[in-house]
Amino acid sequence: MLYFVSTPVGNLKDITLRALEVLKSVDLIACEDTRTSLKLLNHYEIKKPLVSYHKFNEKVAGEKLIGELKSGKNIALITDAGTPVISDPGNVLCKMLIESGVEYTVIPGATAFVPALILSGLDASRFCFIGFLPEKKKDVEQILSKYKNFDATLIFYCAPHDVIKTVENLRLHLGDRQAVAVKEITKLHERAIRFNLSDGYPEENPKGEFVILVERATEEENPNLSLTVKEHIKLYTDKGMSNMDAVKLVAKERKMPKSEVYKYSIE
Repeated sequence: MLYFVSTPVGNLKDITLRALEVLKSVDLIACEDTRTSLKLLNHYEIKKPLVSYHKFNEKVAGEKLIGELKSGKNIALITDAGTPVISDPGNVLCKMLIESGVEYTVIPGATAFVPALILSGLDASRFCFIGFLPEKKKDVEQILSKYKNFDATLIFYCAPHDVIKTVENLRLHLGDRQAVAVKEITKLHERAIRFNLSDGYPEENPKGEFVILVERATEEENPNLSLTVKEHIKLYTDKGMSNMDAVKLVAKERKMPKSEVYKYSIE
């Protein structure tokens, strides 16, 4: 059996009893960074063979782990902090295990975006976890354009050296909205910093690991909704769109039945 084991995101006490039992019982532990994981393992006096498993060797290391599993060993996989697979290595291994017919399970626990969502005070009834944004501007634009009109709180992970750039990208592609940067979760200097995207991130030299949350899209952010339904349809037909395509798009944007919008197009 392979266990995906969640580890603390900061405070070493944020680990479950079951996680400790599993880490003490397995034959070996696969780590994202053995030096980082040793701090946790030494704290709980867990002495096990460690192997390296990270995003740069997922395929090769995964094949070795599957070989060990098929030989009868039990293995735990942990990352530097939080839950494996969630913006961390492990997804490739999941697929490899399924394809190989090898069983695995999850030992749940800490993951950074859940406490960040609560600390932010933003709407938690619906949220969308996006994780780290890509490096290239074109890829950033492509991703954010998909989520611009989501009626849900948007959640991003961000390294300290990327905070200012990330906030600017969010402003550029999502418009001015309330945002919250939560850093050093569960640690001594845990903070939730609230600001508007148009003002930029308020600290000059961001330090710590960040979760950035942005309030959901509202209808007011689409200027077309200030038009009458007739004007809204005409806006698109004047741009060369067919009457039926314009009706479909207007119905989607205004969250109205197509049949109702179609009546306006006839008028």
